[in-house]
Amino acid sequence: MAKVKKKVKVIKIDVDKCNGCRACEVVCSAFHAAPKYSSNNPARSRIRLVRDPIRDVYLPVYAGEHAVAECMGRDKYVLDGKEYDECDFCRSSCPSREAFKEPDSGLPLKCDMCESDPPLAEPMCVQWCLNKALVYEEREEEVEETERPGEMEVGLEALANKYGLQKVLDAVARMSNKG
Repeated sequence: MAKVKKKVKVIKIDVDKCNGCRACEVVCSAFHAAPKYSSNNPARSRIRLVRDPIRDVYLPVYAGEHAVAECMGRDKYVLDGKEYDECDFCRSSCPSREAFKEPDSGLPLKCDMCESDPPLAEPMCVQWCLNKALVYEEREEEVEETERPGEMEVGLEALANKYGLQKVLDAVARMSNKG
């Protein structure tokens, strides 16, 4: 496989600066509403806050790649005396939990860094983080070129896994007859 240069976009998270305001969740949800800013449902947000307000610990986690199968590890992490399940910090949407799934369809959500037309200088969550706990960074990395499924393939696979392939095919057939 050939090596190619790829622009990698990340959001660096400084847990010590996060105060748990959840502005990142709110603005992400509103930005990704259809039409933009028409509604606010944090369940549609591509970033969520793992929080323990009693100990004043807040950790923003943004959605990553979709995982087809649940992970096998169930490690526990202890932060400031509180035990967390490893799923609390996981960025994937997977079959074992509802995090990072579109609430109406069950399709997986992934952070797209608020790429839009016109492009934004930074994702909305970074722009609205008043404490600067979220910092946007771009860098170039050399990676091996691999073929990955597109959004449509991931979405169709998620629907087929949830409802069964025949129901998805029947729905597509009904939709094609309407149009």
